[in-house]
Amino acid sequence: MHSTATSTHCPYCALQCGMGLINGPQGVEVVERPGFPVNKGALCGKGRTAPAVLSSRVRLTEPLVRSHATGRLTPATWEEALDRIADELTRTRAEHGADACGVFGGGGLTNEKAYALGKFARVALGTSQIDYNGRFCMSSAAAAGQRAFGLDRGLPFPLADIPRTGCVILVGSNLAETMPPALRYLTELRANGGTLIVVDPRRTRTAEQADLHLAPRPGTDLALALGLLHLVVAEGRTDEAYIEERTSGWEEARAAAMAHWPEHVERITGVAVPELREAVRLFCDADNAMVLTARGPEQQSKGTDTVGAWINLCLATGRAGRPLSGYGCLTGQGNGQGGREHGQKADQLPGYRKLTDPAARAHVAGVWGVDPDSLPGPGRSAYELLDALGGDIKTLLLMGSNPVVSAPRAAHVEERLRSLDFLAVADVVLSETARLADVVLPVTQWAEETGTVTNLEGRVLLRRQAVSAPAGVRSDLDVLHGLAERLGHGKGFPAEPEEVFEELRRASAGGPADYSGISYERLREDDGEGVFWPCPEEDTERRRGTPRLFLDRFATEDGRARFVPVAHRDAAEEPDAEYPVLLTTGRVLSQYQSGAQTRRVDELNSAAPGPFVELHPRLAARLGVGEDDPVAVVSRRGRAVAPARVTTAIRADTVFMPFHWPGEGRANNLTNPALDPVSRMPEFKVCAVRLERVERA
Repeated sequence: MHSTATSTHCPYCALQCGMGLINGPQGVEVVERPGFPVNKGALCGKGRTAPAVLSSRVRLTEPLVRSHATGRLTPATWEEALDRIADELTRTRAEHGADACGVFGGGGLTNEKAYALGKFARVALGTSQIDYNGRFCMSSAAAAGQRAFGLDRGLPFPLADIPRTGCVILVGSNLAETMPPALRYLTELRANGGTLIVVDPRRTRTAEQADLHLAPRPGTDLALALGLLHLVVAEGRTDEAYIEERTSGWEEARAAAMAHWPEHVERITGVAVPELREAVRLFCDADNAMVLTARGPEQQSKGTDTVGAWINLCLATGRAGRPLSGYGCLTGQGNGQGGREHGQKADQLPGYRKLTDPAARAHVAGVWGVDPDSLPGPGRSAYELLDALGGDIKTLLLMGSNPVVSAPRAAHVEERLRSLDFLAVADVVLSETARLADVVLPVTQWAEETGTVTNLEGRVLLRRQAVSAPAGVRSDLDVLHGLAERLGHGKGFPAEPEEVFEELRRASAGGPADYSGISYERLREDDGEGVFWPCPEEDTERRRGTPRLFLDRFATEDGRARFVPVAHRDAAEEPDAEYPVLLTTGRVLSQYQSGAQTRRVDELNSAAPGPFVELHPRLAARLGVGEDDPVAVVSRRGRAVAPARVTTAIRADTVFMPFHWPGEGRANNLTNPALDPVSRMPEFKVCAVRLERVERA
């Protein structure tokens, strides 16, 4: 890396790739940082072009306040903007109670911001109504991990272990497009003689790398996992000694799996019995093996049980809590892991403590200097909170999220946002959601501020400030400090990130996600490789914290992993005569999440200029459409129109749309907000639709 470059991390996905930034005469330049172990210098197009969003040409540089006279957003001073928000929050609390104030955060916020936002909601506002868009990311995997292992950390082992295992089953992830620098781990796996099984209804660029590609019907991943476990039992491939020594609940889970015999699973999933048997052979013949899940199986109304079934497969074969084996989740958002560990989520306190646990409440309240009884209880989950806007919730403070594009049933969510008495948004750009706000606050972004993030391995990292923010821009921590001060709580909300992190350390101490032994000084050491949580204060010998979990015991009371009996059930919405086709959604290589930032980068827009509908040639022929012809996709919730992309890489009963765009191609107009009963994850990945040919204008 160039000697004058500032070591930092990419602002996008949960890999948090290391990079260097040079602030030169031509602007901010990205250089490789080969010493960082996650990506070893490699960057995708989004990372390379990230400085483009720092430009004042594309981002917000002054507060905007909606004029009472004209109804338009007009420039205002910071004092005017903060006064307006504080006045509205005060009025709402006085007239309707604290829970009429809602707070909605984002998985891209640093740990310090997530911590401060959760504290602000519960202390300065006294509201229970806080959640964040990370609920839409890996909440089902988190819930399943908690049930089975007693602890949720995306990957319980470093990424570097993946090439050294014998077999990986990758379920519902297209790493080649969503996390390109991570694809090398799978390439190295195969180069080392290991095998890769990819489960995806589409033959993606990642599936093309696989030794075996299983293409189940969307919404049937649960049946697939149960069918594999049935075969493991029937073929005598269970690890009985491991089950006896390290697990509980096997008899019930085995009985549930045995109801899913191979031919029955083939009828449900469309995956042939010989392919099921081959998957079991590859997985069980390997000395070590892993199952990695992503949004495909998780973003379902049965996502927790689906992930639980894959965990059961790992446990039955002795593939968890052992070196080079285990279950892991590939977190999506940049700080999706840390964002929920420290208080943004409706039911959690810092350190991944439960809001309903009296001891947890007492500990955190002690750090905050408040009465534990003053802390509100759990509030609504993300979609339920958005659905309540304009009803029970009158005023919303939103940071780092764009639900107008990213939420399920997006047109309804947009309508709910419009129905609010007052909406305040803090963001880097004027997103589709910010355009609806009464006050918009321009805030700093990754390269303009210092703060910590936690990547998908549980590796806590320090992102360093490399450039100064434009005049007129403040940090989210400044915003919360200014608002809290106006609400009578200024002393408890410092604006300096290191000061916030020091408090976070104390609040997390003794919790499942214990950061108390991590400091900014420690994170600056050794070229900033990071520290894996948990890292308690007394842990001074292990400089890297805890890279590998569960090797001695699981985080349950008795130290045993828990089998959870699960059974297949249909998606919340199955095809019928009126809506005969399945829709699944996802991402493309050159855009990210709601596209609020990447759609402002010319190079990325050239590569991925707009939405499309991917469909099989047989389906296209029945519809009478060809490549690039406009197609309408219609569900019970809405309609989206985009050009056809005809390919044999998708099942004939399924269509795919990316969700990065607003307007008539907004895929989330269609998606189903049916919620998983445990994780409260909406069913983004499967709903029933019909297709209509659209005449060209």
